[in-house]
Amino acid sequence: MGHTMALLPPFIRVSRASRRTRNAAAPHSAAGLPTDDEVLLDVPDDRLGPALVAAGLGAYAPAAQLMAHTRERAEWEYRDRYAIRLASFAHSRSEWFEEWRAAAPRDPDVLLVAAQLAVDRAWRSPARAEQLREVSPLITAAAQSDVRDPVPWRIALDHARGARAGHKYFGELWEAAVRRAPHHYGCHVAAKRYLAESWHGSHRECFDFADRAAQDAPAGSLVQALPARAAFAYLADGCGPEVPRERLDAAADRAITLSARFPSADPWPAEIRNVLTCVLVRLGRRDDALAQLRLIGPYATSFPWSRLSDDPLGHFLAVREEVRSGPSERPPWHPGMGHGERARPTDH
Repeated sequence: MGHTMALLPPFIRVSRASRRTRNAAAPHSAAGLPTDDEVLLDVPDDRLGPALVAAGLGAYAPAAQLMAHTRERAEWEYRDRYAIRLASFAHSRSEWFEEWRAAAPRDPDVLLVAAQLAVDRAWRSPARAEQLREVSPLITAAAQSDVRDPVPWRIALDHARGARAGHKYFGELWEAAVRRAPHHYGCHVAAKRYLAESWHGSHRECFDFADRAAQDAPAGSLVQALPARAAFAYLADGCGPEVPRERLDAAADRAITLSARFPSADPWPAEIRNVLTCVLVRLGRRDDALAQLRLIGPYATSFPWSRLSDDPLGHFLAVREEVRSGPSERPPWHPGMGHGERARPTDH
């Protein structure tokens, strides 16, 4: 049993020993929330979970089948999310992926995960710009392997941000991405990150872009949550004079409407709901935050809490407890109120 546990992916082995034992089951139940011990971090959905477990045991076939399925059915949002998670797992446990790549070096799914993995590694390198230049051919190969797929273009947008590419080149990448999938959430998040104040733009540019995208997107599109991500970036960066409170509330309201379209306690919209909860807490909207926490159920996500703490799960639980137990003594939000979070280059 010990050897098997060592092979399993991190989401299955979330440490509970490090959490303080709380005698709070009754209050959490009364509030419609799971107990702390029932909350897990970054739980995959029912399709990705078995692929990650198999990869942890050294088998790549389930991951290959899953990615082929997303490509054949043009499930681009799922494909994007799965590529990120598989590449992240391959970063720490690469044997299964190297075996897959050796067996099918020209497979579009292998090329996609390889491009994501290479960009992730380059981002972590102190020589980021140089490393990113070297991985460009991998992104090109992934894009050429299936011309319908927008996900390599999302990777290219992230790559361009890290390489500090100019607006003209970035615009060309953006046009290529939206030609393939006009409302692809991952590409929109990548573009919003590029426009962030800490990179190539400003909070106002982020909001303008996010609002236009949400207005143009279908009601059930994940892009409807993009303004809330812009609000989170603004609040986490310490606010400022650029964005009025009304615009922040409108962004939160739009995301609340989107959240209501998904089932409760569902891992698919979990990150959107975690971001929205953080925004609502910062805006002092406790009742709305509590409603989102009920919808989140046991599904905490690293983002946005990793932007605020080295212990994202612990931070989520602390915020949840503060919301559950009632209004805090924290002063109300106002423009220019900074909170001292740590800046991370891949956040927002």
